Amino acid sequence: MIGALGGLIGLGGAEFRLPLLIGPFRFGALEAVVLNKAMSLVVVATALIFRTRTVPLDAVATHWPIILNLLAGSLIGAWFGAGWAVRAKSETLYRVIAVLLTIIAVVLLVGHGFAESQPLLTGIWQLVAGIVSGLAIGVVASLLGVAGGELLIPTLVLLFGADIKLAGSLSLAVSLPTMLVGFTRYSRDQSFAVLGHNRTFLLVMALGSICGTFIGGLLLGLVPAFVLLPALSAILFISAAKVWRHQ
Repeated sequence: MIGALGGLIGLGGAEFRLPLLIGPFRFGALEAVVLNKAMSLVVVATALIFRTRTVPLDAVATHWPIILNLLAGSLIGAWFGAGWAVRAKSETLYRVIAVLLTIIAVVLLVGHGFAESQPLLTGIWQLVAGIVSGLAIGVVASLLGVAGGELLIPTLVLLFGADIKLAGSLSLAVSLPTMLVGFTRYSRDQSFAVLGHNRTFLLVMALGSICGTFIGGLLLGLVPAFVLLPALSAILFISAAKVWRHQ
């Protein structure tokens, strides 16, 4: 189910997976973040491929300046975010993230009619805003073990004026290298061993995720674009509630 959501919207689905790993599956907080990161990598990589039926890779590649703009900040943020995560968790940070997700969801709903046509900023200010946004998203992605699509897609829609379906694929293109950097940083911590200790669980969930992203990629061609933005807003509200309660 989470994989299908990732394939349709362009998310790693980690905000929905993390409470399950910590709750019903009873993993420790940092172990859950590492497992979540691994599963999000599977979802992000396969969703980018399966979405090409509706959003071809050449359409994504033509927007390489936007991808590089966000990556300039997100790669640095991912490295430092992972470093902070293995040392401590900040309840205050989670509350700030939850509020931020809520604000973005409201902005997307209010600006539903024009958000996809005009970028919020242009020129050098857009470049600077892109780097700063990427930096913040990279930190958040590593701290929570998420792909960051919940923040990347609104950034692409609002800041760069991207179409919602294109924004989903661009988000995946930015998320993949960002997550790899964070994942590399986590590999230095002993909690990384959770992947080896739970190989069967990891494989089964990965297979389910791949099937899900395939279904989500097919649905992308059937679901109208005007449905996706409100759906993303709803996901942001739910994610905000989950992050607010996260310890």
